[in-house]
Amino acid sequence: MLRKTLKSLVHPSVLSRQMSIVARSLKYTQHGEPQDVLQIVEDRLTEPRDQQVLVKILAAPINPADINTIQGKYPVKPTFPAVGGNEFVGQVVCVGDKVKDLQPGSHVVPLATGMGTWTTHAVYNEDQLMAISNKVGLAEAATITVNPCTAYRMLKDFVKLSPGDTVIQNGANSAVGQAVHQLCRAWGINSVGIVRNRPEIAELKMMLECLGANAVLTEEEMRTCDLFKSGKLKRPKLAFNCVGGKSATEVSRHLDDRGVMVTYGGMSREPVTVATGPLIFKDIAFRGFWMTRWSKENYNTTERSKMFRELCQLMEEGKFVAPTHEMVPLEKFKEAAIAALNFKGFTGKKFILDMSC
Repeated sequence: MLRKTLKSLVHPSVLSRQMSIVARSLKYTQHGEPQDVLQIVEDRLTEPRDQQVLVKILAAPINPADINTIQGKYPVKPTFPAVGGNEFVGQVVCVGDKVKDLQPGSHVVPLATGMGTWTTHAVYNEDQLMAISNKVGLAEAATITVNPCTAYRMLKDFVKLSPGDTVIQNGANSAVGQAVHQLCRAWGINSVGIVRNRPEIAELKMMLECLGANAVLTEEEMRTCDLFKSGKLKRPKLAFNCVGGKSATEVSRHLDDRGVMVTYGGMSREPVTVATGPLIFKDIAFRGFWMTRWSKENYNTTERSKMFRELCQLMEEGKFVAPTHEMVPLEKFKEAAIAALNFKGFTGKKFILDMSC
């Protein structure tokens, strides 16, 4: 029966006489630039036992945080040798005899962090995985655990928002930014995005407005706009910052009384500076958010389950799509890793390793 299950889900060339599978993984044994330290390594995996699950990875994103981890610049420090990557969507190949809730053929995403996901196959514990509907697209499923969850939690956890309220954000074309626009549209919240000027600005604005943005402005336009003074939109109660520096300062000036700015990134590598006037006279607040911390603190909570259910429902209904992305084969990981930190161009395009073939 097990051999039959394996043959139905795995290419016959990777099966051995001992019924094991050869996994091809992107591994590194020291910190450095991905193109220098990552190597494709083959390992033979044995069939899962007890509560273990053998998973065929279908798609695994490359995030800037993944690159920073490999460089040694991220708070999460792996144990060497390490497999890169933190997100994936996979298909269950077979399970150990004590696994209760996962079945061969089911699609799964990681519940835990730092599992090493840039691999064709892996063995995980059942409690590290969450089943996800196979009606959710591969790109949406592969990217669900970081960027959409970051947007969801920032919209839910810092300010009580009601339909008609306004949220403002810089880096509005980032993967998180795209998620914020879509969730705001689903929940009736006004979404204002700030982006850097570029030759394709008209096309970028149109794309973000199609995702749900009520207004998209360049940094220069934001300094002179009357969007809030005129009453076209309510002054924002909540702001999101992933850039830092002058961009963050300018965004904070537009906050309403006792508004909150949440910083979740710092692409400019410049500190967040506070304008004295808004800080004193509006009593605005500045907070930070790290999705990894939230996930660890809420590993098995009903709130986390509710979040995933809502996100999956929106995805199945076509109301939430994956960020602008490109699927690349495992063999092109070097080019994709370099490009993952390049924020220039039309959008901060996400690269996803395609393991499904």
